[in-house]
Amino acid sequence: MDTIGNFCTCIRNAISAGKQKVDVPSSNMRKNIAKKLKQYGYIRGFHVVEDGKQGMMRIYLKYDGKQSSYIKYIQRVSRPSYRRYLKASEIRDVRSGYGLTIISTNQGVLSGREARKRKVGGEVLCEIW
Repeated sequence: MDTIGNFCTCIRNAISAGKQKVDVPSSNMRKNIAKKLKQYGYIRGFHVVEDGKQGMMRIYLKYDGKQSSYIKYIQRVSRPSYRRYLKASEIRDVRSGYGLTIISTNQGVLSGREARKRKVGGEVLCEIW
């Protein structure tokens, strides 16, 4: 099962339903992706509730005044059946710099801009705009 793909799908479904928050199972990778979404202003925040097992993460979605979500598109790029790795020089801007690429590197989960700046490549997890 693709946990990151499930994470993206839960967010996409909650946005299409107009929900203010969504609960997903927690993991370190999902927490790091949520930190990047918060850092770049795509979500209002998130909160992890430890329950002695895996834990749950509540993500608070961000909308503008017209009930239009800040996340228009969120898609998993690298899949378990087809991993997508890029060198730092191959990382491109998403939507001419208005989007966000999230990459798993040996220095942690980074945005595409941060990975290019640090000159590290890695697995492309997802794209958001």
